[in-house]
Amino acid sequence: MNTMTDARAIAHAIVAAHGLRFGAITSAPISAPNFSSDDLVYRGAKQACTALGFIEIDAECLAHAWRAQTQRLGNFDAALWPDAPEDFGMRPFPPTARDDAFPTCPERLGLYAVLPDAQWVGRIARAGVPTVQLRFKSDDAAAIEREVQTAVEAVQGTGALLFINDHWQVAIVAGAYGIHLGQEDLDALSPDELAQLRASGLRLGVSTHGYAEMVRADKVSPSYIAMGAVYPTTLKKMATAPQGVARLGAYARLLRGYPQVGIGGIDAVRLPEVLATGVGSIAVVRALVTAEDPETTAAQWMTAMSAATVSN
Repeated sequence: MNTMTDARAIAHAIVAAHGLRFGAITSAPISAPNFSSDDLVYRGAKQACTALGFIEIDAECLAHAWRAQTQRLGNFDAALWPDAPEDFGMRPFPPTARDDAFPTCPERLGLYAVLPDAQWVGRIARAGVPTVQLRFKSDDAAAIEREVQTAVEAVQGTGALLFINDHWQVAIVAGAYGIHLGQEDLDALSPDELAQLRASGLRLGVSTHGYAEMVRADKVSPSYIAMGAVYPTTLKKMATAPQGVARLGAYARLLRGYPQVGIGGIDAVRLPEVLATGVGSIAVVRALVTAEDPETTAAQWMTAMSAATVSN
């Protein structure tokens, strides 16, 4: 296949090789999106990735990775989906070996409960859930400080690792285990603020919704990377369509070396196929707080995760 000289032929070859896996119609017409290079592999790959349903920024990112992979290997192989960090312009892996890496956290964070207030954080931590996140939404600075401090105190003696969503400066003062930032929050940090956060010793988790955001997240060498939404979720409006387990598996291969968290619409039935992708943690937002018996539900999830991990 290294004799291919036509971008459209390259595009059709990629779609034929990967269309079924990504749930695309392999016979669908391939359009010509905007191009930033005349390289044939790049142009063919971008057409293919667009046809496979990837949004513009991710199709662009993948297309450059296809070109880099082809140059590195010396030939084009439609069956070989890019998953080498260097082909995406990432720095050498594992990220933990980098001088600017954030502190490490467990490779498998296990069941990861995202919770609305400190009371829930304490309750779920006492139920034995290994990782909890306080996602407290308020414009009241005093309420935020009080809730974060209470959450930090609530997990003491439980063994649970507490991440604070967004409120990183308050989390540093309160002595939380780590913080979690979305892409916009991460982008909003000035270089000095990022340096302050790194110097604090807190772990950093970052949300991502596709290849371009994963590459951006990797630039700061966080402690873990969250990927989603895996399935449809009504919890909040998502900028991207549900990723599905095929994409999640591809993301997990690219990000091997990072602790990985799958999030978004995951329920007990879908749990095994999500864990089969290689991610070491499942985040749940509503599964526990809406359960009739959150403690029992948490125990059932953790048992199912242990069983699925062993079988994988």
